[in-house]
Amino acid sequence: MVITCYYLSFSSMNGKEKIKTKNQAKLRDIIRAFWRGMKPQHWAFYLMVITFGVFDVANLVVPLYYKKFFDIITVTSNKAATASALVHVLIIIFLINAAAWFIFRIGLFTTNHLEANTMSRLRQISFDHLVGHSHSFFADNFSGSLVQRVNRFSRAFENLCDVMVFNVLPLVIQVVGVIIVVWLQQPFIAEMMLVWVLISLVGNYAFSTWKLKYDLRSSSADSATTARLSDDITNQATIISFAGSSHEKDEFKKVSLAQARATWTAWDLSSVFDSVQAGLMVLIEFFVFYYGIHFWQAGTITVGTFVLIQVYILGLAQQLWGFSRIVRTIYQSIADAEEMVSLLILPHEIQNIPDASPLAVQKGEIILKDTSFAFGENQPVLKDLNLTIAGGEKIAVIGPSGAGKSTLVRLILRLYNLKEGRITIDNQDIQKVTQESLRESISLVPQDPILFHRSLMENIRYGRRDATDEEVIKAAKLAHCDDFIDALPLKYETFVGERGVKLSGGERQRVAIARAILKNAPILILDEATSSLDSHSESLIQDALDKLMKDKTVIVIAHRLSTIRKMDRIIVLENGKIIEEGTHEDLLDKKESLYKNLWSLQAGGFLAS
Repeated sequence: MVITCYYLSFSSMNGKEKIKTKNQAKLRDIIRAFWRGMKPQHWAFYLMVITFGVFDVANLVVPLYYKKFFDIITVTSNKAATASALVHVLIIIFLINAAAWFIFRIGLFTTNHLEANTMSRLRQISFDHLVGHSHSFFADNFSGSLVQRVNRFSRAFENLCDVMVFNVLPLVIQVVGVIIVVWLQQPFIAEMMLVWVLISLVGNYAFSTWKLKYDLRSSSADSATTARLSDDITNQATIISFAGSSHEKDEFKKVSLAQARATWTAWDLSSVFDSVQAGLMVLIEFFVFYYGIHFWQAGTITVGTFVLIQVYILGLAQQLWGFSRIVRTIYQSIADAEEMVSLLILPHEIQNIPDASPLAVQKGEIILKDTSFAFGENQPVLKDLNLTIAGGEKIAVIGPSGAGKSTLVRLILRLYNLKEGRITIDNQDIQKVTQESLRESISLVPQDPILFHRSLMENIRYGRRDATDEEVIKAAKLAHCDDFIDALPLKYETFVGERGVKLSGGERQRVAIARAILKNAPILILDEATSSLDSHSESLIQDALDKLMKDKTVIVIAHRLSTIRKMDRIIVLENGKIIEEGTHEDLLDKKESLYKNLWSLQAGGFLAS
């Protein structure tokens, strides 16, 4: 419960945007997710714990031999015999340290391999699950935020693993071991050290939880400064145009000073607590040695015991000093992991049914029967839609914005699940076939193609990833991509930039058409496929589209009606219903027709005879 509480605080730090999910990950979900990443190397996990545990125990044992070393010096008068005994003790200390050094290196290399491989698996697990989410999921969430969650998840494992093996495990072993060893030497001193340890642990924990609100305030101020800086740099042209430089400097100074005040407050609080810890250490050291003198007078402890206790106090102080940081790191790691694990336990909205069969397309007949769809509790986008598209038929779907054209296409691609009704392709219900086979059977040329930041060759080849270079080049030429590719220095090896930003809209659209030509699927969907083309480019690919559409079932969504006049049938949608259908000539012959009204406002000639 405590971790959940602090997650709510930590997740608001640094301006993190929260993804809303129905399933909130619990601590056991996070542990399961980490174990899933570690499981292929579970032996490395056990080896890591054992080696570092042995190393920490060795650090407890060495001071016992230093105790023996000084006891020999103080109780033996024969220097020759004493020197021989001291050398013997030193050899033992050397062997223990050498073995500890070797064991620590084994643990270190094991940790390096375990963490690197587990982080890779966690990223892969996250990626595999994310790409299975629906179109709605990605429409509702920022891509940058999802990328951050994947990276934070893997880093959370690294941070948590490091703090457990390098801080928590040594602290537990040292506290338990020191108290036991000192208890065997002098119980009263052990009791004093135990009280000191408990006060330090409880105090550190209480302080770190109390100070959290100041850390959050500092992080929030940092986010505000970063946001202001980013906003000003992004709008630099506006600032200059409106002579706002002086104003923006003053405003930035305000947020920067606010961050400084929040930061130094948090730092000062840490410094005050560090001073308290240092004072407590001075006191415990004084009282331990003060009472130690009395026990030495009584002959119950030796000089070597003083050395042993001093070494243990210094070691414990070092471990206890950073306990508040340990607590904070654990909370932060759990919070970072929870963000991604909440998505991992979120079921995919679109899933294959058990034993789903692959789609087998023979004719390409598409039938929508009593199809209705709405986004959540909103008004229906499609209402009792009935539509039959014969195999090889070429239809156009038009209508005003919000009529349901794009939703219709996405339902056929099964990017959404139907609320009511049924969609079949060659009498096969698309909800009962595998999503992969459905989408392999459909080529889509979207209105605004988004390309990978990869080469042109790779982007076009994505239509059919086993295609040869020659097949890719042929498809590119059919789409008239060679007009601009041949002018590039690296030609087909040119990288197009993030989302294809180095290409114009028309060039990106021609790449998308080339990809569809290469795929050569039996069903083709053109969603405003020529909207970004100028008249010259549009005429260039007219014959390419004619060839692409040949012997295929084609659905064209268009606002420019001149691009669809030669379609076999035109479907007019309004408010999610079919209000008109027929050929271009049939719809123009009607006295009252939405299509006729729209046509009267437009002119053009693509696909015209």
